[in-house]
Amino acid sequence: MAESETYSTLGLYDSAGRDSERPRVLVLLASALERCIQKNERLLDGSRRKDVVTVFHGSRPPSLSIRLYIERIFKYSKCSNSCFVVAYIYMERFLHKMDAYLTSFNVHRLLITNIMVAAKFLDDECYNNAYYAKIGGVSTAEMNRMEMKFLFNLDFRLQVTVEGFRNYCVKLEREGGGECLIDRPIHACGPKEEWQNRSDTQNASTYATYSRRTI
Repeated sequence: MAESETYSTLGLYDSAGRDSERPRVLVLLASALERCIQKNERLLDGSRRKDVVTVFHGSRPPSLSIRLYIERIFKYSKCSNSCFVVAYIYMERFLHKMDAYLTSFNVHRLLITNIMVAAKFLDDECYNNAYYAKIGGVSTAEMNRMEMKFLFNLDFRLQVTVEGFRNYCVKLEREGGGECLIDRPIHACGPKEEWQNRSDTQNASTYATYSRRTI
């Protein structure tokens, strides 16, 4: 499938049309996350492995489904549709760095944090942390803590190459075929090399750019 056709299928060209039908990327992202949570939780339940507990873990899974949660963020954040692909990339990077599993206990907090960070980094305008906290159902203080935990664990390495973005779009498109796309640790199509080889100068520039966003 051609690159432009993949982007069109995912609804990435329709960011301005907020009153139109929800883009397909939301459904595919939710499906990918749900499949991999099921796989990870079966693995954890059937072994003696223990997950890494982070600031993103809740005491119990939220009652709102992943798909409805993503649709809620889409409806109220008004971020560009591409933010959902970039948030997916960020999630894999964080899980790899922490050597953690994606589960029903951490997926909602990871989503709201990653989408907010993606919007701050990509979009010309975005809402502040207090607003995103209301969307996500967490306190502003918790939103701030999660953002800082995420950013410092990634050393503010938020750049995504054109090739990396395209690869993840293809991965999401394949979700329609039933593949499980997020595993732990992450060894799939190369975000690791894409961000680990950044220089300190580039990282400092990223920090400066991100810090100018509304927080």
